Amino acid sequence: MKTILLPLESGDGLQSMLETAWLAATAFGSTIQGLYIRRALPGVVVADIGGYAAAAPDLVESFEAEDRERGASARRAFEEFLRGKGVTLGEPPGAGPPDVRPTSPGPTGEERPSATWAEEIPPGDAAVGMYARLFDLTVVGRPVPGASTPAASTLETVLFDSGRPILIAPPSAPKSLGGTAVVSWNASTETARAVAFAMPFLRRAERVVVLAVEGVMVPGPSAAEAARHLQLNGVAAETREAATSGRGGGETILAEAAALGADLLVKGAYTHSRLRQMIFGGATSKILAEAELPVFMAH
Repeated sequence: MKTILLPLESGDGLQSMLETAWLAATAFGSTIQGLYIRRALPGVVVADIGGYAAAAPDLVESFEAEDRERGASARRAFEEFLRGKGVTLGEPPGAGPPDVRPTSPGPTGEERPSATWAEEIPPGDAAVGMYARLFDLTVVGRPVPGASTPAASTLETVLFDSGRPILIAPPSAPKSLGGTAVVSWNASTETARAVAFAMPFLRRAERVVVLAVEGVMVPGPSAAEAARHLQLNGVAAETREAATSGRGGGETILAEAAALGADLLVKGAYTHSRLRQMIFGGATSKILAEAELPVFMAH
């Protein structure tokens, strides 16, 4: 986990995203690259005598000016946060020496995090999803009903288009990350991929619990077999089985994680299709709507 992408936009959840990314970077001596999510110009048209024409120049100029200011605000927030951690923003990759990482060790002798900022990324979430393919991990915020940011579209685009894992920051900034990790095991391909990506976190965790919830399993290896796989990879994993007892699968997973005092939940995303979960509900949708701890996901 040496490279972490942090797409930013000023608004609700920003502080939690910054803190979550910092906790991950501190664990692995990572470089965090901040990135403002530029918004694509909306399809504004104006009527003229011949019908419809392209967006009026003054509207385009106003939109671009507002977008530049939002980007500058996001960068200022990023730099201010880094100063509080004793880190200076470095040059973008390729713009300076190959290694812009601070040379001084952290308080425990480990390599300290460093940070850069990306500028010339095309607008739109699709571009962010593609750019995220270059990073070991992307930190995104959990969308909150009624809040304009973090945007669900950013989370879903990175999840589906990057081919890389995401770490979802909860609405309130976490105090720790990965001391007790819960693996929500349902035997699916998506969960197996998430566990493989999460192995650096699992190896560092003080406690790892492989959780199997009744009603959300698909055909495949059992939780005990998954725990054995982790043990063979140096993770002292244990198993736990839980009944839904009238609750949904996602609600049960979150309740069990809370009961265990977990500060990281590892889960495969959308074992069932996203459309089906939107219509009928599902564990992933519930967790994306209500999780109050960092969630590590892959699809």
